[in-house]
Amino acid sequence: MTARIQLTDAAPHQTMTLKFPEDGVTLTGRVRVPGDKSISHRSLMLGAIASGETRIQGLLLGEDPRSTAACFQAMGVTMSSLEDEWVTVQGVGLGNLQEPADVLNAGNSGTTLRLMLGLLASHPDRYFAVTGDGSLRSRPMDRVIKPLTQMGAEIWGRQNNRLAPLSVRGRSLKPIHYHSPVASAQVKSCILLAGLMTEGKTTVTEPSLSRDHSERMLRAFGADIAVDPDTCSVTVNGPATLTGQTIVVPGDISSAAFWLVAGAITPGSDLIIENVGINPTRTGILDALQMMEADITLENPREVTGEPVADLRVRHSHLKAASFSGDLIPRMIDEIPVLAVAALFAEGTTTIADAAELRVKECDRIAVMASQLTQMGARIEEHPDGLTIHGGTPLTGATVDSYNDHRVAMSLAIAALRTRGTLQIQRAEAAAVSYPGFGATLAQLCGLG
Repeated sequence: MTARIQLTDAAPHQTMTLKFPEDGVTLTGRVRVPGDKSISHRSLMLGAIASGETRIQGLLLGEDPRSTAACFQAMGVTMSSLEDEWVTVQGVGLGNLQEPADVLNAGNSGTTLRLMLGLLASHPDRYFAVTGDGSLRSRPMDRVIKPLTQMGAEIWGRQNNRLAPLSVRGRSLKPIHYHSPVASAQVKSCILLAGLMTEGKTTVTEPSLSRDHSERMLRAFGADIAVDPDTCSVTVNGPATLTGQTIVVPGDISSAAFWLVAGAITPGSDLIIENVGINPTRTGILDALQMMEADITLENPREVTGEPVADLRVRHSHLKAASFSGDLIPRMIDEIPVLAVAALFAEGTTTIADAAELRVKECDRIAVMASQLTQMGARIEEHPDGLTIHGGTPLTGATVDSYNDHRVAMSLAIAALRTRGTLQIQRAEAAAVSYPGFGATLAQLCGLG
């Protein structure tokens, strides 16, 4: 039997059908993953509010960055086609975003919405309304509305300030020192962006360090940023002056994580994933897989536009179970679904704790990964803040559902590499949110393309 990967349209959704030989496939070669989603969002946003032109190479062409671009274009920012090798953004300067003619739609992108709220709330005497798709409208917004309100923002919404939609009247804000109850780059970045036009020092302190792309990029654009790693605090001194920059977006480690796990669990595999961002606030997945004794090496380390980058080589290995919790979790929060897949093929029992944040992502990723992998025969126990995963149980074909979550869809596809029988993933088109062409790349690495 030959391997088979097939996408079938059944409007408005797609089903991905995966079937591999019982003796398995081998993944070999080199692959480049799409541009980092977090950096893509921030390069578009900061380019939009800077003075002068910003040039961006390697921008992720997924649905989420397209939502960011569309929102800022609706507020008077001129951008070249996102399909261009170099995307140009003609910045309007801080404080000069226009009131849009219609409701701003962030689509499925929580990053677009939460970061943008900080900018909208700090534009005095302007009115904005924001919404998103069904998934985004169900996600909590109080975590950014609360600190913005403390700064003097006026934001209204139905359903306890869930997005249905939200209305924002811009104000001149006051600086605050906000102690965030969660380590969240979206919360931190929202407050820092609000502080750009606020007189004085705006500080965010987190319980542990979240990804620091905003701090790095704000400093590159000219903002006065101070970081205190001992207290996990970041301060912006406003008002700021931002100047357009040239940005090269590295490959997204969250996308690379799927191939890292695929290579680690598939016998005979030897993959090199090129040009991956290895920002230390994002490399929790590397630490976690190495704790499981995965064979991963970093080759050709270098720095590109202020971000550390390397080629990642992964070879098949016999994984061992491990326990993950504490400060490691925020550094790999988006990669936990595929880490759960790796744990299925590890010797022993893996535990994941302190990850309650997964319940308020595009879907409840704890519940969904537990339920969908269980349908495939996995032994998984769900907890309020994580999972217990028993390795070594063979997986069998089934019909599963992505729940419109891109990371769930791709994680289930990676599990199919070691599944007996046919796996069908419903709503597989969700993968395009962060990884257009994921299915084609999987086929290529399996020798089918």
